[in-house]
Amino acid sequence: MTERVVLAYSGGLDTSVGIGWIAEETGAEVIAVAVDLGQGGEDLETIRKRALDCGAVEAVVADARDEFADGYCLPALQANSLYMDRYPLVSALSRPVIVKHLAEAAKYHNATTVAHGCTGKGNDQVRFEVGLGALVPDLKVIAPVRDFAWTREKAIAYAEERNLPIDVTKKSPFSIDQNVWGRAVETGFLEDLWNAPTKDVYSYTEDPALNFGAPDELVIAFEKGVPVSIDGKPVTMLEAIQELNRRAGAHGIGRLDMVEDRLVGIKSREVYEAPGAIALITAHQELENVTVERDLARFKRTVGQRWSELVYDGLWFSPLKDALDSFIAKSQEHVTGEIRLRLHGGSAVVTGRRSAESLYDFNLATYDEGDTFDQTLAKGFVQLWGLPSKIAAKRDQKG
Repeated sequence: MTERVVLAYSGGLDTSVGIGWIAEETGAEVIAVAVDLGQGGEDLETIRKRALDCGAVEAVVADARDEFADGYCLPALQANSLYMDRYPLVSALSRPVIVKHLAEAAKYHNATTVAHGCTGKGNDQVRFEVGLGALVPDLKVIAPVRDFAWTREKAIAYAEERNLPIDVTKKSPFSIDQNVWGRAVETGFLEDLWNAPTKDVYSYTEDPALNFGAPDELVIAFEKGVPVSIDGKPVTMLEAIQELNRRAGAHGIGRLDMVEDRLVGIKSREVYEAPGAIALITAHQELENVTVERDLARFKRTVGQRWSELVYDGLWFSPLKDALDSFIAKSQEHVTGEIRLRLHGGSAVVTGRRSAESLYDFNLATYDEGDTFDQTLAKGFVQLWGLPSKIAAKRDQKG
């Protein structure tokens, strides 16, 4: 029986050329697997047909938008996941769902090898291969761009020689990866850290410096940490992201320009757009401030940071990440209520909060009539709280 290779297929130059190249080099049949995560652009049927025209014996296309939103974006939202306190894991979140579909296709088609188009300088090679190692540990993995120095020039020449149905004349100055959770842009003139992004870098957001007129004010309702409605209209997780991509993006919200620490040890300059993700995380964080007990909230911030690092580093399927998932899910039991957001001028600002699960007690918080806080208890509390520091200070001052 002829060996089979399952290829993570995007429909672009490198993976389209990779179909024929892998078949020629290995003698194997290539099965292309494309996954729709809400990235827009070409429809799945067009991508499927291109894969077959480029030599794939079969092309598997999966509409995983709801799966991605519910199973990957929602956990990130509940973790308030921001790598380096800024990046909402646009690409990192998408890789494990692609890996899952690759593993399923490999099992179904009795493939011996999985292939991807990642380079040796980025994070994605780790995310793909570590994920595959967790789900299908006996399969081999090949990466033509990384392992065989497959350059863009070689890919173009290969496509032209074989008349492959790929547009190789247009070359974007950027490397772009996008899905419904956001958009990542790198390379080109952005590699010079002094160069400011130009307007053609952006697609999901309008320029926040423009005059947008009146702010857009909306109310997001959550149940146990899950967004369930916007302005009273029920939404799925996918619909919530799409609606806020549209409305927050129209006000320039979610633009990030940062130098981040890649897993492989180098720093890279990345420009991100994530209007829906940033708006949802802003609202969710504030609802947690209202409904989550202090010590749980403090520890959860540490857990969220570690969760983000694990996902960024390609360890979605790791035991630690699974354990942190359980903690985060427990922390969401009382995260129910409504948050009012004002979208304007590049910012999503919380202007209102209400929840039947609120831990905010007006009569304890107020300084006006109705104050029920017993201030006579405070003096002794302060003295006892500071006692260890006071004793240590007396000791240290003896010297």
